[in-house]
Amino acid sequence: MAGNPAAHQDKDMVGIKINNREMKVPKGITIVEAAHEAGVKIPTLCHLDLHDIKMVNKTASCRVCMVELVDSRSNRNKLVPACVTKVSEGMEVLTSTLRAITARRMSVELLLSNHPNECFTCPRNLECELQALAHELKVRHIAWEGERMDYPKDMSSDAIVKDPDKCIYCRRCETMCNEVQTCGILSGISRGFNAFVGPAFNIPMVESSCTYCGQCVQVCPTAALTEVYHVDKVWEALNDPDKHVIVQTAPAIRVALGEMFHMEPGTIVTGKMVSALRAMGFNGVFDTNFGADLTIMEEASELIYRIKENKTLPILTSCCPAWVKFIEHQFPELLKVPSTCKSPHIMFGTIAKTYYAEKNGIDPDNIVVVSIMPCIAKKAEAKRPELTKDEHNNVDIVVTTRELGYMIKEAGIDFESLPDSDFDMPLGEHTGAAVIFGTTGGVIEAAIRTAHEWMTGKELEKVEFDQLRGADGLRKAEVQIGDKVLRIGIASGLGNARTLLEDIRDGKDHYDAIEIMACPGGCIAGGGQPYHHGNFEIVKKRQEAIYREDENRKIRKSHENPEIIKLYKEYLGEPFGEIAHRLLHTHFEERERI
Repeated sequence: MAGNPAAHQDKDMVGIKINNREMKVPKGITIVEAAHEAGVKIPTLCHLDLHDIKMVNKTASCRVCMVELVDSRSNRNKLVPACVTKVSEGMEVLTSTLRAITARRMSVELLLSNHPNECFTCPRNLECELQALAHELKVRHIAWEGERMDYPKDMSSDAIVKDPDKCIYCRRCETMCNEVQTCGILSGISRGFNAFVGPAFNIPMVESSCTYCGQCVQVCPTAALTEVYHVDKVWEALNDPDKHVIVQTAPAIRVALGEMFHMEPGTIVTGKMVSALRAMGFNGVFDTNFGADLTIMEEASELIYRIKENKTLPILTSCCPAWVKFIEHQFPELLKVPSTCKSPHIMFGTIAKTYYAEKNGIDPDNIVVVSIMPCIAKKAEAKRPELTKDEHNNVDIVVTTRELGYMIKEAGIDFESLPDSDFDMPLGEHTGAAVIFGTTGGVIEAAIRTAHEWMTGKELEKVEFDQLRGADGLRKAEVQIGDKVLRIGIASGLGNARTLLEDIRDGKDHYDAIEIMACPGGCIAGGGQPYHHGNFEIVKKRQEAIYREDENRKIRKSHENPEIIKLYKEYLGEPFGEIAHRLLHTHFEERERI
């Protein structure tokens, strides 16, 4: 029997009935999962299973997924939540009885009875899972009218707005923050009717150790957590005749923006995006990839300097502001490790208000730099006091991919029918190395492409470093550069970053260079991207598109970008030199951990 594969397979399966249909399903799965295999939909709300990042929200708090279990012995069926009830041999499940449907409807009605009735003006209107579920269940009447929660909105931070009145206590954000990102910021506040999720003691978000990674926003089913909305500021700037307004777009935007217009995930919409931005009235439409190529010039130089001069290793990329804030709060003893480079969009802003301003005879006071980012943390990063130049913000306004989608619709632009356009020059030229910044492993691969050629003096025959690619949240690789082997660590998701940093701190592992991105999968899954609703196949398609975009570029190494070469020749001097340090590098500081 032990040598019979079929018998072993049967041992791992159980026989159940769903709506009188007999089927075999894997032992240990839940009724929701079994129903999915049977093609039966059971509505859920608090439940969220993100297999790719090993997150399962198991609170079973909303009771929207109630089903009936047949009990033939007592002839008294019982209602159970399908999201946490595991299948067992002989189980009989009924999903569409009057009793089950009534229980689900009642759960939704109870949630709505304590929910603000302001769908028209809500940031998540038509993107709210509670709203969609109420529509699906055809809820037309709330039987329980009365008192509702009445808490003030927390608008203390520059990145995230917390609205407790819209919290349905599903605790998805808490699971994401504590188990996946390991930041430990969010937990249950109060009890019963007045319960909601927030920082300990309900302190303002800005006073907490929140990194503003925005992953809580990505999984929130309602508008209890949203990004700070900056669209109105952009329109105001565009309509000010005294302002020269320029825009830059991050690499991850072009592979996700199409989803806002019902295009397939992974559709590359770079040309249409540029046309849309130009139609809105921006004076210059540029690419953050220019800043990414500039970042590589500085970061590769810093890596080589640290290796040759026997300085602090590993060097950690500092492009992700959420990860930077994470190390400032959680690992202040390692603050000498990160690269001192500013992030690409901040470097771009610095060059825009110096080199670009001088070249075009524009007063920097009249330049407004708008960044389109996949990331909510970039909003807070732009406000960091150390990221200024002569009292000017490097970047004035940050809007997310979602906000850009809203603006295009608000402007009445038929996005899908737009012709393709090219970025403006000189700050629009970029390489394939810059494009891959949008996915996990991309920043370090771009840096290695340049560092390899600079250290060996030889041209790379193959620019792809496949050992640095992948979707796993924690990866290790080795890269041969001449007679030296560089040990590389890559982490996406702050929980994986914690594991990596603890090993470095405790001396358990040695690396020469490390890339960390706060969001699982990298910027393609940023907190400001179109909602993926837990479907990580969407994120994978975005990643594939990023690599396609890289492959299609004629120039694929940052140090070969002709406009970058010209910038150093005309303005910056040597990479990692005195002027570059003054304009393109920054510092980090220890922050209190709360």
